[in-house]
Amino acid sequence: MADEKPYESPPEPIKSSSNSSPESSSFAIIEPKYDEEPIGKQSIPRRIWDSFKRDPSAHATPVGTLGANGKVFDLEGAAQATANTTLARKLKGRHLQMIAIGGSIGTGLFVGSGKALSNGGPAALLIGYSFIGIMLYCTVHALGEMAVLFPVAGSFSAYSTRFLDPAWGFAMGWNYCLQWLIALPLEIVAAAITVKYWHSPVSPAAWVAVFLVLIISINFFGVRAYGEAEFVFSIIKVIAVIGFIILGIILDIGGGQNGSYIGGKYWHDPGAFHNGFKGVCSVFVTASFAFAGTELVGLAAAETANPRKSLPTAVKQVFWRICLFYIVSLTLVGLLVPYNDQRLIGQSSSDAAASPFVIAIHNASIQGLDSVMNVVIMIAVLSVGNSSIYGSSRTLTALAEQQQAPKIFSYIDRNGRPVFSIMLSSAFGFLAFLAASSSEDKAFLWMQALSGLSSIFTWGSICLAHIRFRRAWRLQGHDLDDLAFRSQAGVIGSWIGLIFNILVLIAQFWTGFSPPRPNGDLPLKGTAALIENFFQAYLAVPIVLLCFFSYKIYFKTSIMHCNNMDLKTGIRELNLAELKEEERLEMAAWPKWKKAYKLFC
Repeated sequence: MADEKPYESPPEPIKSSSNSSPESSSFAIIEPKYDEEPIGKQSIPRRIWDSFKRDPSAHATPVGTLGANGKVFDLEGAAQATANTTLARKLKGRHLQMIAIGGSIGTGLFVGSGKALSNGGPAALLIGYSFIGIMLYCTVHALGEMAVLFPVAGSFSAYSTRFLDPAWGFAMGWNYCLQWLIALPLEIVAAAITVKYWHSPVSPAAWVAVFLVLIISINFFGVRAYGEAEFVFSIIKVIAVIGFIILGIILDIGGGQNGSYIGGKYWHDPGAFHNGFKGVCSVFVTASFAFAGTELVGLAAAETANPRKSLPTAVKQVFWRICLFYIVSLTLVGLLVPYNDQRLIGQSSSDAAASPFVIAIHNASIQGLDSVMNVVIMIAVLSVGNSSIYGSSRTLTALAEQQQAPKIFSYIDRNGRPVFSIMLSSAFGFLAFLAASSSEDKAFLWMQALSGLSSIFTWGSICLAHIRFRRAWRLQGHDLDDLAFRSQAGVIGSWIGLIFNILVLIAQFWTGFSPPRPNGDLPLKGTAALIENFFQAYLAVPIVLLCFFSYKIYFKTSIMHCNNMDLKTGIRELNLAELKEEERLEMAAWPKWKKAYKLFC
């Protein structure tokens, strides 16, 4: 608009950290300081107790920054609060890379893919996961570009607040927080399902208690413990998936114990598709749930020692995870398991413990290996459960620092842990005791539907925020060469990601009202059954809309204009010219194979 004024920085600059360059902006991120008090002579119990005290430099948005009526959202204060978070920056490059590679390899791939296979068939399974994979490739690159430049607490929800609308940022923050709050009991329920594969006489409630204690303990040891745990978990998952791919190829060409060649037999009988185009659409929400967690690399940027170096590598590795761990492994699953196998999840409640990966190995009559794969699946789902506490607690803390959640959740102790946020996230884990009830399978499907569609809103918002950010970056006189990391897909990729997200919402709306027919069952009949199925497919939508309109009406927020967007607060200042020259000289000495490798890694 012609009467708009360009964004003006606040009058009181914030002092930059001691390790910033002399040329750094006054808005460089403040590095937190921990353990300022001498503790060498204190007893161990006292040191543990003191570690949970509030960090002296911790802060939320200062009291009194709102308007006189208490209904004016302080966008500038919110940006400062997330930029200068006191979360501990202890994640290293190897942590971030493993979070990117294996952070979301869990229930959606190992267990949920069975439901997708039974609803759509092997061809629909590949189409659905490839579709979501392309969308995620574009989305994560857009997120990486913004997160390297603005490694702030809350990441994408903070970007929605800053580049779109504070009301939408509020809705996206709570949408993402709720997604991970629900994911914790979901993953533990899935772990209980895997244990039932061995016909264990132990009550599922006992296993739930063991898994809960393990996951909660890891997160209370701090972000470093989370990073190390994910590093180990991810290595196990990656080795297992690669091993399954090698084994699957051998079994498919007739290298199993019975020596029979399988090839593409199951693509002809019972067939490549089930339920036609509707079956393909039904795979989308399951695939979205499987890929949920890919965006955690952006959330972890605020707790990474050197996001300029670590984040681009982690973002590029998403390409390999999509291609290798999802597309290749699910191709083999479709070749080795027919979609009408009654052991697939959702087919029979008495055999709900088996995943298509385990079924494929069991069909090959390889004694003991199916149990090994089931152990890997249990580790994988616990890994995603571990990530769920991390994702929900960090998002909740960022919301509290922006005064979009109760202030108590902005509490950060001297070890950089958001204690009360972790406590709330852990409390949701007790919903996993549903595993001891007779409605376990139904609870699994309801929670999976909520988590899956929530991811679509998150990814769509990231793409739209990147589009708006790029426009503001250009209008405010900046050049693309000023960006520390540039998305390989660019703005076109963000448009592709946004359009794909909208198409998934449309497809899911259709399959919600007119669901595909399960194997061997009649179509759903009756109003109550159709309504239940619709809300299982579209549960996240009313929650997001309620949050958005309630906040917008109460605070009377407006859409952010590109000329007025804050592109300074929270920026990670770097001497880009010098860094890029060093990188150019280093790359010039690389052999051709390494240049090709670094293009994607």
